[in-house]
Amino acid sequence: MRHFHYVWASLLSLGLISPVCANDSIDTSESSATEDLKTSTAKIQTAQHPRLEALKELKNVKAKDLKVNANATQPESQKDPLQPLNRQIFAFNDVLDRHVARPLAVQYKDKVPSDVRGSYRQFRKNLGEPWNVVNQLIQGRPVRAAESLGRFTINTITSLGFADPARRLGLSAEEENFGTTLGYYGVPSGAYLVLPLFGPSTFRDGLGTIVDSQARPQKYLLEDHDGIYWADQALRGIDARSQLLDIEDVLQGDKYAAIRDIYLQRKNFAIAEKKGLESESMFIEDDLDSTEDDEVPEDNQNNSTDEMQNDDVKPTTK
Repeated sequence: MRHFHYVWASLLSLGLISPVCANDSIDTSESSATEDLKTSTAKIQTAQHPRLEALKELKNVKAKDLKVNANATQPESQKDPLQPLNRQIFAFNDVLDRHVARPLAVQYKDKVPSDVRGSYRQFRKNLGEPWNVVNQLIQGRPVRAAESLGRFTINTITSLGFADPARRLGLSAEEENFGTTLGYYGVPSGAYLVLPLFGPSTFRDGLGTIVDSQARPQKYLLEDHDGIYWADQALRGIDARSQLLDIEDVLQGDKYAAIRDIYLQRKNFAIAEKKGLESESMFIEDDLDSTEDDEVPEDNQNNSTDEMQNDDVKPTTK
């Protein structure tokens, strides 16, 4: 009987303890389920808002990173520290381009004769010649400024700016902007920047764009006609976009990176060209030249060196 009482007491104690253990296991399972729910919710929010996660990377950008003189040959972290933000603006511009700008540019090119488009483009360029003169004078290039002034005078008198007879007289065009003028005097470009609607730029060129917008003759000629002024600006953008239709298929792969490097290379080339250093800014040619030098055998290099020395001696013996 004593054994029976022991068994009965054990069963009774087990019955009292089991609800407590059950409650503990339920609490543990509920807490683990809550943690799993929070983790999955965080992952879903991250997947739904990748832009916010990308923009959080900007907190690592320091002020010194924005003072770089951007060049296409530099690492991305150096020339484009604002890349997360730039890519978001690029995506926004790309949506507007695919749904608005490009369709309008296609219709503009198909419906408007090429002669009319060319005359309109030349008229706008002629209106920009006085600003070219100002920038060239600031750059300390009075001869080039005189040529631009001559172009403006001849084209305005002969064709009201719709044609370019000055080119037949040997007066070539050279477009200027204030961002290029700043770069001419060695002002660093700053980090690469994508502007809404305007597209690729830099901190220096962004400031130049603001100054250039105040120097357009249309701003003052159409001061009391806002509708005509903005219609002219819209037509200007459509005409500029239509000129890119034939070359847009050339961009393959990462279009953002391709456009960025092309922009930086062309800007550096334009500044170097005005300084007479255009060959030094063509980094592709420099790389090819250095590669060719590395591939030349030592014997050929010695022969070429001897030939150069002989060429240097010949003029002196004469």
